[in-house]
Amino acid sequence: MRWCSSSMLHPLRCVRVRSCARRGKNTVPLWIREVWAYMRLLVQSLYFSSLTDSDVVFDSVFEPVFWTVDYVTRWFGTVFVCLVVILTGSILAIAYLILLPMIFRTYTPLWIAWHVCYGHWNMVMIIFHYYKAITTSPGSPPTEKNGSPFVAVCKKCIIPKPARTHHCGICNRCILKMDHHCPWLNNCVGHFNHRYFFSFCVALAVGCVYCSISGRNLFIEAYNAIEHLDGEKPGVPVTGMGVLIGLLPPGQTTYQTAAPPHTFKEKLIHKSIIYMWVLTSTVAVALGSLTLWHAVLISRGETSIERHINSKERNRVVKRGGVYRNPFNHGRLNNWKIFLGVEKTSHWLTRVLLPSGHAPPGDGLKWDVFPVKKDLIPV
Repeated sequence: MRWCSSSMLHPLRCVRVRSCARRGKNTVPLWIREVWAYMRLLVQSLYFSSLTDSDVVFDSVFEPVFWTVDYVTRWFGTVFVCLVVILTGSILAIAYLILLPMIFRTYTPLWIAWHVCYGHWNMVMIIFHYYKAITTSPGSPPTEKNGSPFVAVCKKCIIPKPARTHHCGICNRCILKMDHHCPWLNNCVGHFNHRYFFSFCVALAVGCVYCSISGRNLFIEAYNAIEHLDGEKPGVPVTGMGVLIGLLPPGQTTYQTAAPPHTFKEKLIHKSIIYMWVLTSTVAVALGSLTLWHAVLISRGETSIERHINSKERNRVVKRGGVYRNPFNHGRLNNWKIFLGVEKTSHWLTRVLLPSGHAPPGDGLKWDVFPVKKDLIPV
């Protein structure tokens, strides 16, 4: 600065001030700048096109909420799976350590055979279908062009989408015949694992109903034992209340009857039975309702997502005076045959009532639409 002329000092000072200002701007953290740019993009999207409607505005405004929910669900999927394993394992432990020995001591041989056979069949069905639902990929459309028919192009994957295919924001990919993303499976329910998911729901709901009904009397006995143990305290005088109601003369003291002795093991057994009955009854009601709803959808030949799409399309067609028909509905019985993969009469036993790893009909890329109806089994 000393050797520069006075005419040069002012431009140098201006350059220095501008460089300092630029440095100050760059001190803003990168994630804040990214969030700010993202919010600006959302605001600009509201008036980007003349086709903007209420749905576009709603999606743009609530996009951060949707992204947060998808992010949390994606990372907590493993926690939900562990929770299912822990809760189911605790019920099995109570059944083997407490209920099964009690059954052998008190039940007749015929009832023992029924409980042992049915209980183990139900357990195998639950474990098998839950494992297959978790580990089986629901299926995704090919990323390369292969000549398969498609109905749209995914805006996020930028790949052709076949019929009944939808994009999952949690899995961040397109899913063939997507029904929904299940956090309890940490997986999407789609074309190749939809049957495993439904069979697991049926087996678990039936198993919970079985435990709730068969353990009702045990629950009442355990609950009464806990209440009796907590309600009576041996050695507590009750002279005040006796004098108050006129049952005892003044100055006379009496004591409550001592509760029967309960060991730690007996208390643990009672509380375990109460825990099992409350958990299985709650799951039976919640999961049973969900299973019945999915059974109705399967009977109609539609998924959870298609339920909303068909409802909107039906209202639109009715307003025009027409009648809407679901193109994938082949009749109730045929819908179940296609869903369960039943191709002959023996499959009702080998593929429905017993664990089976057979693949569903079709590849999930091409679909037969009505009025093409395949009667797989003459009825």
